[in-house]
Amino acid sequence: MTSTVKGKVEILFGAQWGDEGKGKVVDMFGSEVDIFVRYQGGANAGHTVIVEGKKIIFKLLPSGMLYPGKVCMIGNGVVLDPEQFLKELRELGERGYERARLVVSPHAHVVMPYHKTLDKAQESHRSKEHKIGTTGRGIGPCYVDKYARNGLRVEDLLDADSLRKKVADALEEKNHILTKLYGENPIPFDEIYEPARDWGKAMAPYVGDTTDLLLKAVDEGKHILLEGAQGTLLDIDHGTYPYVTSSSTTTAGGFTGTGLPINSLTRVIAVVKAYTTRVGEGPMPTEDKGELGESLRQKGGEFGAVTGRARRCGWLDMVALRYALRLNGADVIALTKLDVLSDMDEIKVCTSYDVGGKKTDAFNTNVDFLEEAKPLYETLPGWKGDISHCESLDSLPPTARDYIHYIEKATGVSVALIGVGADRNQTINLGL
Repeated sequence: MTSTVKGKVEILFGAQWGDEGKGKVVDMFGSEVDIFVRYQGGANAGHTVIVEGKKIIFKLLPSGMLYPGKVCMIGNGVVLDPEQFLKELRELGERGYERARLVVSPHAHVVMPYHKTLDKAQESHRSKEHKIGTTGRGIGPCYVDKYARNGLRVEDLLDADSLRKKVADALEEKNHILTKLYGENPIPFDEIYEPARDWGKAMAPYVGDTTDLLLKAVDEGKHILLEGAQGTLLDIDHGTYPYVTSSSTTTAGGFTGTGLPINSLTRVIAVVKAYTTRVGEGPMPTEDKGELGESLRQKGGEFGAVTGRARRCGWLDMVALRYALRLNGADVIALTKLDVLSDMDEIKVCTSYDVGGKKTDAFNTNVDFLEEAKPLYETLPGWKGDISHCESLDSLPPTARDYIHYIEKATGVSVALIGVGADRNQTINLGL
């Protein structure tokens, strides 16, 4: 039976390798969105919002937490680190920013300390050419347990007896792997169970049926924004496997990660950085390891919000971008960090690849293909001067406007927002 959609459900995703500036764009919706939902990933993804010069980094909590009277949800598709969750809540409260109502799905899986130990042990034992560049936050091992059907969910933390049995069963397996395979020390039961029981008590007030609440909100005509973490090219199925994250970062993940029906969707927003970055291992055709890459890194503050790791930087990869926009069904683009490209004599855009002497404009997630791919560039004129105070499209330099129009023409997707600085107010809204 087809229901009449009353609410407004929008999904926001990263169209590159993550770090596109999704937190800032989500924050821009603050005044009009009723419910903000994080639907996948874990504390390995940081969304940074700068308000009046003050930086707030969200690792697990939705970026809408800064707005009073809003509802923020953590969906079932997230793997939740209770220690990080409670720490983030505490820090927000201390700074006076815990303003929204927060609801956590009881079906979200829990990142336990043994997941982090396993994550680090596995990465350290990989050969140099097989290292993935994991953050060591336990995300991958937690998702492994989820799909092996022996993971702990948030609801398990609320039941002391169930928790005791599940922790004991988990440690029997994890300690065998840690000691026999990786030569690590076994983890004592009390070292896991006691903190986990306390986490459950502290989290209990926030746990609620997020799926039911969202379905009711659609019927009530609410405006819902689904907030993705990481980026399309890190998707477990559609990214540059195996150099990917462990969840569905595409728009499709928004529905499995929340329980909302797909016919509730009203708009898809792609967040695109004006150039390309990547953190961790894996191929990146437009990476510049010289002066340009370092300039973009320093001007753009390209260091991980969670890990502090330096991001690899290069020109905009239009081949990869077109793939991501088509895959996700993007309706509009929110273009970020345009200001970082200021004061360059020329700007290059990768329009196709040379692979084995053959030109192609088709993206392929195969690692061998991408490692062999040589970017073929088109050169555009740059612009001079500070654009961080521009408040309209017309106030931008003509060549900056030309760059935006070039992206629209090359992708077939219109740009609805332009970021010209780090602060919340440094944006040009063209109808987002």
